[in-house]
Amino acid sequence: MASSNRSRRVPTGQLLFGGIIVLTGVLLLLETTGVVSTRDALLYVPSLFVLVGVWSLLQSRLRNLVGPVVLIGVAGAWQLVVLDYTTVDDVVAFWPVLVIVFGLSVLLGQYRSAVRETNDDYTNSFVAFGGVEKRNTSTQFTGGDLTAIFGGTELDLRDAAIADRPAQVNAVALFGGVDVVVPREWNVRLDVLPVLGGASDDRARAEHRNEDVDLVVSGFAAFGGVTITD
Repeated sequence: MASSNRSRRVPTGQLLFGGIIVLTGVLLLLETTGVVSTRDALLYVPSLFVLVGVWSLLQSRLRNLVGPVVLIGVAGAWQLVVLDYTTVDDVVAFWPVLVIVFGLSVLLGQYRSAVRETNDDYTNSFVAFGGVEKRNTSTQFTGGDLTAIFGGTELDLRDAAIADRPAQVNAVALFGGVDVVVPREWNVRLDVLPVLGGASDDRARAEHRNEDVDLVVSGFAAFGGVTITD
């Protein structure tokens, strides 16, 4: 259980991303209501998204490069424009770089395994402009945080076991997709809020399904989807 506790103490990319959204909303509210002028602070919001990209690189130990690099590049360019170091026209001139990065992501996908195996009790996956597949083999799986922004992530739990039911997975899909693969006999409760998106359990009907809830999948999907498969 020690590995699970360590995983919970480390801030995830999803936690940072959500915190930045909340902070940005608070700053905007203070500005629009005239309570406090936060215009100067709002100028540096893009740098916070750069921080999310850097943290995602470190958290993945540089195994997930494309998505975080794109996020860092886009947010960094946005910050330079906001601070008047460059113009939108100058930045737009470099849009083919995104095509190059996309091509590199396809090439890299051909030369390295797309599935990453982990035995941690708690699984984190933050994907932006890319894709990551993870297989969890823990015998005491407790849950995870899965976030896909303009990309996709999959968590395979068919080789995992749950010691204390129900396990809890929080899934966020923004213009992307989150897939959770579970054994057909698992009883899964889907509590995902779809906002112009979708959430579904696409498993075939099982002859025998556990009476107690094995896994709760919560979160939300906006212009994306969260899917349970087997």
